[in-house]
Amino acid sequence: MPTSTAGEKRAYEVLRRVMEKQGYHFAGEHTVVKTCLWTRKALTERRFCYKCKFYGIESHRCIQMSPTAFWCWNACLHCWRLRPQDVGIELDETRMPSYADEDMRSLVDEIIKTQRSLLSGYKKHPKVDPKMFEEAMNPKHVAISLTGEPTLYDRLEDMIKEFHRRGMTTFLVTRGVRPDVLETMSELPSQVYLSVEAYNKEMYEWFNRPLVPRAWELTMKTLRLLRDYPRPTVMRITLIKGINMDDKAVEGFSKLIDIMQPTYIEPKAYMYVGASMKRLTRENMPSHKEVREFAEKLSNRIPHKKREQSKQSSASLKA
Repeated sequence: MPTSTAGEKRAYEVLRRVMEKQGYHFAGEHTVVKTCLWTRKALTERRFCYKCKFYGIESHRCIQMSPTAFWCWNACLHCWRLRPQDVGIELDETRMPSYADEDMRSLVDEIIKTQRSLLSGYKKHPKVDPKMFEEAMNPKHVAISLTGEPTLYDRLEDMIKEFHRRGMTTFLVTRGVRPDVLETMSELPSQVYLSVEAYNKEMYEWFNRPLVPRAWELTMKTLRLLRDYPRPTVMRITLIKGINMDDKAVEGFSKLIDIMQPTYIEPKAYMYVGASMKRLTRENMPSHKEVREFAEKLSNRIPHKKREQSKQSSASLKA
C-alpha cells in the first residue's frame, strides 16, 4: 500500500470535516466510530436491534466502527457512504495508505474511549438504568462495518486480535472483494457478513459500480471461500424495491446461496438515508411485509427456512 501524498492528506481533511458534521467521530487518522440508533434506543427505551434477537448481541454494549473511513472498492447506488466527488474533491478511494507501524493497543484504546465519550451524556438521562449505563461503558462487541471496505486496512487482523484479547466479539462486514485477506487471516472474526445486492455480474457492474477490475470474480471467490469458513457466516441481502426483489432475483440469490452455504441469511430492507438519497428514491425502500414475502419465496428454493424476523430493525429477517 502507498503512503499518503500531500494532496491526498488535504483531501482526507476535507472529507473528515464533512463526516464529522454527519456524526462520525475519528479515532486516529482512518478509523471512525458512530453511535448506532439502536445503542441509544437500548439505553433509553429498552429496545434492541435484530443482532440482539438473532445473535444475542446487546445493543447498548456494541461499538459501530470502521477502520476505513475513506476507502472502498465499490460505489454502490444504495450506499450512504460519502464519496470524494460528493464534496468536489479528487481522491483514489481504492488505495488505502499503509498503517503497518500503527500501535494497535493505543488505537483500540482510542476506539473504546470514543464510544464511552459518545455515550457519557446518558449517565443522567432519566430513562437510563444505571446498570445498563455501566454495561455500555464496557462494550463487549464490535461491528466492523459502518462505512468503507474494512478488508482494505492492512492491520485488520491485528485489530481483530486486539479486540478479542480484551474479551470482545467481532462482526466483520465485507463486500467480499478481498478474498486474499479472509483466506490468510489466522485471527478470525467472531462472525463474517457478506453483503450482497446483485445476483449476477451484469447487475453487479450496474448497481455496485466496482472501482477495480474483476470485482465480481473476486466476490465469487469469497463465496466459495466462506463455504467452509470455520466461523458463522451471514449472507446479508439488501433488498431494493423495483431493483432486486422479483422472481429473477429469488432465483439468482438462491444460486449464490448454494455456492456460499452460509450459516444464516438476512434479507434486509434498503434504507433511504445518506448519500443514497442522491441516487435512489424513498419508493425503493421496501416494507417489512414485502421483505417477508421475498424471504418466504427465497426460503422455498433453499435448504434454509425462515426462523426469526425483526420488523423494527429495518425489516430484517433471519433464515
